[in-house]
Amino acid sequence: MTMITLEDWAQRTYGHNAPHRNTLRRWAREAHIYPLPEKHGRQYFVRENARYVAYGALAGETDYARCTSLLSRIEQTRTSGSR
Repeated sequence: MTMITLEDWAQRTYGHNAPHRNTLRRWAREAHIYPLPEKHGRQYFVRENARYVAYGALAGETDYARCTSLLSRIEQTRTSGSR
């Protein structure tokens, strides 16, 4: 499968309404694009057939999996009482 830049994917997917590149990068970091983008150097690459997915859209996703930062995961573990 051919890989294209995140910005090219957004242009092809959304046209003139493509999200700002900062939004696209946040989506990539927070796993909102499936299949997951690959970061090479400072640039993200995605498959041509990639799509945006909202939180909870992936099967089997848990609250723990949705936490994006280490601090959030630590805080969630403390509040749930598990180790």
